Amino acid sequence: WPLSEEKADTLRALVGEQMNQGHLVPTTSPWNTPVFVIKKKSGKWRLLHDLQQVNAVIQDLGTLQPGTPSPTLIPCQWDIMIIDLKDCFFMIPLAPEDAPRFAFSLPVVNHQGPRLQYHWMVLPQGMKNSPTICQIYVQRALSPIRNKYPDLICYHYMDDILIAGRDPKELATVMTDMLEGLKKYGLHLHLFRSYLQAPQPITLQSNIKTLNDLQKLVGTINWGRPLLGIDNDMLTPLFELL
Repeated sequence: WPLSEEKADTLRALVGEQMNQGHLVPTTSPWNTPVFVIKKKSGKWRLLHDLQQVNAVIQDLGTLQPGTPSPTLIPCQWDIMIIDLKDCFFMIPLAPEDAPRFAFSLPVVNHQGPRLQYHWMVLPQGMKNSPTICQIYVQRALSPIRNKYPDLICYHYMDDILIAGRDPKELATVMTDMLEGLKKYGLHLHLFRSYLQAPQPITLQSNIKTLNDLQKLVGTINWGRPLLGIDNDMLTPLFELL
């Protein structure tokens, strides 16, 4: 991928950050696929690794969880604990024999020296099996909590966890146990995105003026469909407007 001077400098800086965190190591792997950077809306840069060629030759693990669990099945009086795992993919180590397959190199201006090549030591974003492996790994970490607190509801999808229970004090105890359990697997919480929440009412927006307003309305209705018995035929008039 051709890179401007700004993007090349940014790429080197991002690679340095990942090396300092132990996510990347120098390599002489025969595998090599492109990398580039994009600027997010926040203004920060993001490192992207194009793994299409690698994905084409590795076995597809498939989808373990074809959809997200519906929160409408949680009893309305129960308190809810929302947990967000921090950098989940980067907390899951790759098998040493597989890691060299996820290699890339940094461009050197005017071929002034040998290329600088690195490979990932952790689950790379962009690998087609990363979401499935993440699901399996987090599921293992949560199994002791589910076994210890069978009366609680525990929803898990990728790096998001929702736990619901009757007693907020018990949920606080669960949080302590979960922190210890997740640490054993090298997983950590996004503290600013993890919190205890009382049930909130669902409000349907009735003043629809834009397509975005309509999309939000349909999204809200979708959350309540299992509880209210709303089928696709009933929503067809709204779908036709999208």
